[in-house]
Amino acid sequence: MKHTNQQQYTFPFAEFTSSDQLNPEEKALVERAMEASFKAYNPYSKFNVGAAVLLDNGKIITGNNQENAAYPSGLCAERVALFYASSQYPDAAVKMLAIVASKDGQVIKAPVPPCGSCRQVFIEWENRFKKPFIVIMAGTEKIIRVEKAEWLLPFNFQADFL
Repeated sequence: MKHTNQQQYTFPFAEFTSSDQLNPEEKALVERAMEASFKAYNPYSKFNVGAAVLLDNGKIITGNNQENAAYPSGLCAERVALFYASSQYPDAAVKMLAIVASKDGQVIKAPVPPCGSCRQVFIEWENRFKKPFIVIMAGTEKIIRVEKAEWLLPFNFQADFL
């Protein structure tokens, strides 16, 4: 079969080797995500993930992964934080979200990207408020910063498809 309309999906992102390279607001959000990761409830995977969400009203909401024996009843850190933010501040848009993973009390070296379900939830937030938000995925040796959450899930599901 001949493909005549081949295209490519690309997006810009920034990569850092230290949180000292982030601006103060970003660095503080990463630190809050790290702190949240240490409080995760994960008796099955033993893998901690923390998220911190900065809202446009200045509030910071944190969340961490919450596991359950009745898999997949648990919830990712990112959605815990976002859903709590929405329940408490329903009119506040997300400005920035940071994600940090840790294991055995130590932040891991590489950044952990959000799962597909979380990425789709990010897009819902951007669509709901008609504003993109920054996603920062941080590890001790690499940090990735993306300007729009939508870029993390190309060909995402949109309600206007219905």
